[in-house]
Amino acid sequence: MEERNILILFGSQTGTAEDMAERICRAAKRRHFICRMEALDSYSVVNLINEPLVVFVCATTGQGDPPDNMKNFWRFIFRKNLPQNSLCRMDYAVLGLGDSSYPKFNFVAKKLHKRLAQLGANPILPVALGDDQHELGPGAVVDPWLQDLWRKVLYLYPLSPGLHVISDDVMLPAKFSLRFLNDVLAPEDSNRDNIPRTRLPEGETPSELNPFLAPILSNERVTSEDHFQDVRLIEFDITGSGIDFSPGDVVMIQPQNSPQHVQHFCSLLRLDPDRHFVLEAKDSYNEIPVNLPQPCTVRYLVERYLDICCVPRCSFFELLSNFSPDEQEREKLKEFSSAAGQEELYAYCNRPRRTTLEVLQDFPHTTCSIPHDYLLDLIPRIRPRAFSIASSIQAHPNIIQILVAVVQYRTRLHESRRGLCSTWLASLRPQEGETRVPLWVKKGSMTFPCDTDIPLVMVGPGTGVAPFRSAIQERSARSAADNCLFFGCRNKSKDFYFQQEWDGLVKRNILTLFTAFSRDQDDKIYVQHRVKANGPLLWDLISKKHGYFYIAGNAKSMPGEVTDALKSIFCSEGGMSPVEAEEYLVQLEKSRHFQSETWS
Repeated sequence: MEERNILILFGSQTGTAEDMAERICRAAKRRHFICRMEALDSYSVVNLINEPLVVFVCATTGQGDPPDNMKNFWRFIFRKNLPQNSLCRMDYAVLGLGDSSYPKFNFVAKKLHKRLAQLGANPILPVALGDDQHELGPGAVVDPWLQDLWRKVLYLYPLSPGLHVISDDVMLPAKFSLRFLNDVLAPEDSNRDNIPRTRLPEGETPSELNPFLAPILSNERVTSEDHFQDVRLIEFDITGSGIDFSPGDVVMIQPQNSPQHVQHFCSLLRLDPDRHFVLEAKDSYNEIPVNLPQPCTVRYLVERYLDICCVPRCSFFELLSNFSPDEQEREKLKEFSSAAGQEELYAYCNRPRRTTLEVLQDFPHTTCSIPHDYLLDLIPRIRPRAFSIASSIQAHPNIIQILVAVVQYRTRLHESRRGLCSTWLASLRPQEGETRVPLWVKKGSMTFPCDTDIPLVMVGPGTGVAPFRSAIQERSARSAADNCLFFGCRNKSKDFYFQQEWDGLVKRNILTLFTAFSRDQDDKIYVQHRVKANGPLLWDLISKKHGYFYIAGNAKSMPGEVTDALKSIFCSEGGMSPVEAEEYLVQLEKSRHFQSETWS
């Protein structure tokens, strides 16, 4: 019988799709498939015509856009000159991971599924639409879909005689081995990764594989001390980096775990943080992570690579159960990884946002029995975080500023929940010159017109105002006057970011500013109310002067309500019916005259 090959291709901004692809890959190996797993843009898409079986796992970003690591693939697969039967030998399945609070929920997965069928590929199952907003998380849709997937796959690609599906009780081999070095063999400078690189080699642009280590120039709290939310304006020096950016671009920052958490993790797993090791791949399909030095210390691995503070997924418990020598712990871990145990897992892990480190502490017998070779299988890598750039290179050469809301909230757990990256950034002090922040810049989903005569209408409550500050600074430097900003926050005296800056631009007739301070009066006023109240102005800017309309901020309800307010203006000022207003908005969106960037 021919080799049974399966290819798992993923596209994700946050790593969720990669984690799911890992889970599918492990399940494929249990069914004796030769499994390859790649990010969509790392895969040579011209080879797709030779693939017998492919599972696509993809997320959706922005306004229905593909994630960064599948944009090249996306452009290729939608070429109009591709033959309609070009993928007729390929069986496929598409798993979408999304959030139904976004207007284009799982748009990429739906569109990809349809396009592959147009090119002659054979769908094994209907597209799966995982939803982060479901009370049980995406697993409520994904888990039963995966069961159907493997039933269909084994029907189409049966096991060879004498072979059986490898039970979940049997541990698959680790992808890597950690070959520990004797102290005498470990080079003294093997982890000199903290040495600041203020300049990269000439012609090299900073990237995830080679970030620029930027000094912090300032770290200023911009909310009042008695306000519940700590928001920081942080400024980085990018002199000598070769970084260039435009309004709407984002800076990617690679965070790290705190020394306390690193020490606690090493203690639980009985690891010496100063011990050196070399990472070796078990087979040719597994590539050594390029952002891990070789040799490496345990401390560096845990501090810079393993995401020990993330909320673990179902697959974590599934793998962890294999290591447990304790029957009670093993049964509980198996329950958490079973379809029947998802509600209990949600109550234990997702609802209180329990971290991987805390879970390991709750299962001490299992934790101290984890084979070190499985650390990279068990714990995902720390993902870089994206922040909208809040400054203009025209106004502040060689500087990047970001607006960071420090994430901290309470659950029923004793210790407050803290955002890994925001907490780390808030702790850094400019005078501590040895601390550098690894960063690089990527194109954002929002773009602004180069023509300074085109009006801009920007709705950015809270930290959503960051990209608009960049755009306004850029346009101000070019004396562009038609800038209309709707800003909202709780209190004028506590979280009105950049008030003096906005006031100065208003006085110079460069900015028209509308504010909504929701808690400064009995009736709450939000940006959508201000938008609706200024219908004649906005209709003039959008319809008659062909202006651009932008929304940035939390995805919960604001974007939808602002969009509804805008459509009501089309009806009241433009004389449109609700259907016509909807169609007009679609046209604005297609021409990029309406753009939104939201996050949950």
